[in-house]
Amino acid sequence: MALTREERETFLAEPHIAALAVDAGAGRAPLTVPIWYQYEPGGEVWITTGLDSRKNDLISKAGRFSLMVDRLEPTIRYVSVEGPVVETVTATEEHVREMSARYLPAEKVDGYVAFALANHGEQVVVRMRPERWVSSDLGSV
Repeated sequence: MALTREERETFLAEPHIAALAVDAGAGRAPLTVPIWYQYEPGGEVWITTGLDSRKNDLISKAGRFSLMVDRLEPTIRYVSVEGPVVETVTATEEHVREMSARYLPAEKVDGYVAFALANHGEQVVVRMRPERWVSSDLGSV
């Protein structure tokens, strides 16, 4: 059963690990990788990635990407969203902290932020405007 707009946006706003997919060019399947993301209902989805990463290069060339999140319990549910990139900016410590706080226990955030800033190289924030949605709750199977 398809989810309502409110249900799919609420589900996407939960801290799932997403599968990001982006066109990888002629003769290649899409690049599909797990990624942390941030989203608030009604807003844009954003991710962080390395400035010089393959992911950023492919997203820049394609001008769009998709994310898919799912769960198995209490029911099998998924949401997939696709849309155009609306902005790419240099990631700040605040971006790294916000994303880390979404996924990590509070006591781990400071350590992770320090590690990420020291070891991940220059990062960018890529914002996507949700344009197409596919969602379903398959119930308990």
